[in-house]
Amino acid sequence: MRLGAGSGTSGRGGNDRFAAVDLGTNNCRLLVAQPAPGGFRVMDAYSRIVRLGQGVAQSGVLSEAAMERAIVALRICSDKIRRKRVRHARYVTTEACRRAANCDDFLARVKADIGISLEIIPAEEEARLALEGCVPLLIPSWEFALVFDIGGGSTELIWTRVSAGKPPEMLGWTSLPVGVVTLSEEFGGIRPDPDAYSGMVRVVEKQLMPFDEEHCVTSAFEEKRAQMIGISGTVTTLAAVQLDLARYDRERVDGRALSLAAVGDISRRLAGMSYAERAAHPCIQKDRADLVIPGCAALEAVLRVWPAPEIRVADCGLREGILHKLMGADPAIVRAATTAAVQ
Repeated sequence: MRLGAGSGTSGRGGNDRFAAVDLGTNNCRLLVAQPAPGGFRVMDAYSRIVRLGQGVAQSGVLSEAAMERAIVALRICSDKIRRKRVRHARYVTTEACRRAANCDDFLARVKADIGISLEIIPAEEEARLALEGCVPLLIPSWEFALVFDIGGGSTELIWTRVSAGKPPEMLGWTSLPVGVVTLSEEFGGIRPDPDAYSGMVRVVEKQLMPFDEEHCVTSAFEEKRAQMIGISGTVTTLAAVQLDLARYDRERVDGRALSLAAVGDISRRLAGMSYAERAAHPCIQKDRADLVIPGCAALEAVLRVWPAPEIRVADCGLREGILHKLMGADPAIVRAATTAAVQ
């Protein structure tokens, strides 16, 4: 839903407020922000695990319980947006609603219950917005970047060319119908045994190969011409665990580099925990305790196919991309203002 959104920031008051809501397969997320030099200033943020896509892979429909959870979270988002007097907003939803046969009924219910128009965006637009949202983390000295987002119901891959002072050029993208929720439902996430974990890795690895063959991604990594950016709860969780945070801190996680060795060490540490231990961890908690191991398996598959020396962790993506579009910001300007801070 766009409320008076235009193509640029010229002519708008300096106090204009913007909001982006991303209702994904697993999470409902909100960002409220104001334009600022080099990008925007976050005024409010919200995230809740709703598992909208729970069971969709098997049933083909959104369950009543899942829709109820999502509506509760969307109502909180709507209330925050109203209290912040936001003038320009967009509400989007992704893979779960793209798959579900009853998605139109759900959208009508959201409109009737909350008064907002939830928009199902195509997978390609999701990829483009995610790329735009993580532009500040792209380092122009690398010729290419592989951006991946391990979501709840899908995994997005974006292959892009990076040029200093210019917006990144998306050379290829794909949306794979596999994510942490679908893997957890198929293989079990509470107590996955070694065979189940290996099975998850194989499933994801097999789906990655066609993208690699089409775009020759492996060659670019072998020639040290490519960087890797990870957008997902999996990589942000691994970064938070490595930092041993008492509570999740976006400022400390966003932009952090995880080495290939560190990813393996943290993944083994998490796999060695019981479900109760994962649920008790302040950066995992009960809502993610059964999803973090499938996420580690998907990440291992990515790194088997493309063994990058490190992953730059992005606690940004779709919402930030939406905000840039709503504000009419130039991603190249954002990158120029922030590159020095992340190197």
